[in-house]
Amino acid sequence: MTSSPAPLKLALSPSRAGDYKQCPLLYRFRAIDKLPEPKTIAQVKGTLVHAVLENLHKLERTERTYPRAVKMLKPEWEKMVAEDAELSELVPEESTMDFLVESRELVKSYFTMENPEGFDAHKCEMYVDTVLPNGVPVRGFIDRVDVAATGEVRVVDYKTGKKPIPRFSEQARFQMLFYALVWWRMFDHIPAQLRLMYLKVADDMVLAPGPSELNYFERDLGELWANILRDVRSGDFQPRTSKLCDWCQHQSICPAFGGTPPEYPRERVAGI
Repeated sequence: MTSSPAPLKLALSPSRAGDYKQCPLLYRFRAIDKLPEPKTIAQVKGTLVHAVLENLHKLERTERTYPRAVKMLKPEWEKMVAEDAELSELVPEESTMDFLVESRELVKSYFTMENPEGFDAHKCEMYVDTVLPNGVPVRGFIDRVDVAATGEVRVVDYKTGKKPIPRFSEQARFQMLFYALVWWRMFDHIPAQLRLMYLKVADDMVLAPGPSELNYFERDLGELWANILRDVRSGDFQPRTSKLCDWCQHQSICPAFGGTPPEYPRERVAGI
C-alpha cells in the first residue's frame, strides 16, 4: 500500500517569486511538481564559491587570507562530489583543473572588493522563515549579515554571474528588498545597507531602502502571493513565453510549445 505524498508547505522566496513573475507554469513545475532539472556548471561553481566564502568567515581574522581561501577550493569540491556523484559527470576529471581555476578567479575577485580580516560576519548562510503581517509566508537564505559596533546591519549577497545592465536588474533588486523586508519584520529594524557583490566583475549594487519603499514592496508581495494562491487552488498555471524560454528545461511538456504538463497533483496542495 503506497502512502499519499506529504502536503506541500508553500512559501515565497526570491527564486520562486522570480519564477512566477517570469512564467506561472514554471513556478508550478518547480514549486509544486518539483520536476528535476539538470545542474549547470555555473550553478555548481556558484555553490562552491559560496561554500568557500562561508568557511572563510568562520576562521579567525588573521587566517582569512586569499591563499587560505584558495586552499579550500579543492577539498570543498571533493566534498561536493562525494555527496553528489552527478557532479563528476558535469565536471569530469579532465576538466576539474580549469573549473577550479575559474572558481579561484571568483575568490580572488572577492578579495579585491573587501578585506575579510577587517570585520567579523554576524551570520553566514542565515536561514529565514517567517510570515509577514499581511499573511505571506516567506523563507530563504541570506549569504551574510554584518552588524557594526554601532548596531547598523548590512545584508550581503554574493553573485558569481555577470552583473545585469540596469534595465535587467529588477530580479537582483527584488531579492535584496525581499531580505530587507524579512529582516525588518523579524527583528523590527531595517538594514542600513543591502549589498550585492558581483564577483565575476568585481562590482556591486548597493541599496539603502526606507520604510515607505519596503511597505510598498510588502504590498506587492501580498498581491503576488494572492495570484499564486489563486492558481494553486484552480490548478490553472498559464505559460508566459519570452526569450527566457530558450533556456527552459521544460519546453517538451509546455503547452506553449505543443507539450502536455503532468497531471496536476491536487492532493499535494489540498488545504492551501
